[in-house]
Amino acid sequence: MPRRPRLDAAGIAQHVIQRGNDRQPCFFADVDRLRYLRDLHELAVAHDCAVHGYVLMTNHAHLLVTPGAVGAVAALMHALGTRYVRAVNDRYGRTGTLWEGRYKSCLVDSERYVLACLRYIELNPVRACVVPHPAAYLWSSYGANGEGREDALVSPHPTYLALASDPAARLARYRDLVAAGISEDELSAIRGYTQRQHALGSTRFQDDIEAMLGRRARPGRHGRPPAKSPKIQGPVLPPDRGGRKTRRATTETVV
Repeated sequence: MPRRPRLDAAGIAQHVIQRGNDRQPCFFADVDRLRYLRDLHELAVAHDCAVHGYVLMTNHAHLLVTPGAVGAVAALMHALGTRYVRAVNDRYGRTGTLWEGRYKSCLVDSERYVLACLRYIELNPVRACVVPHPAAYLWSSYGANGEGREDALVSPHPTYLALASDPAARLARYRDLVAAGISEDELSAIRGYTQRQHALGSTRFQDDIEAMLGRRARPGRHGRPPAKSPKIQGPVLPPDRGGRKTRRATTETVV
């Protein structure tokens, strides 16, 4: 059975997850993380993609990326994955892939969920109990978005820039949002929608994506629908219907 194509649209942010094969490490040392970020920066420019946020965990990476054209994120991730695996295999004398199949992604509504997704990404090391605060983790975009550190890879999203016109006030406002954390509903929505590759946002956003792409962009109802039923309008951003229970956070289980 052919794989369903990902939801993809120019100018709309995408949350991307790239996992290590069988949840095994894909970053073995700091030199690997440096190589991945260097390649990501170079290839994002080459493929007209703006990277708004990232975090590199031991066995997976999260990105928040806006493509300039349809297909740009796929081209970026293919080139990045291939180049990085080749470099790691050469460095450690290994063979085979590092990645667990295709990367996962979902379109993200800029009105609300871009900032939630950005915080979700940068708080990953905190949920994994690696650091007590995202500022203590070197391998994420929080240094740029929350502390104002220079990071050539990070291109601020318009929704982030709209937090305040003054850069210092913007950083303070974003730090307040991070300190407030993310609700369980938002966590479940981000995880579930990315895993199932649906459009993460309001009903109106999902309507617009479905009209644009001519295909379903939201979860459907479980089981066979009743005969002659009207078009199902799913609830706005329901919790993950996979029913997964939250396990103790580790770099191997947190997404």
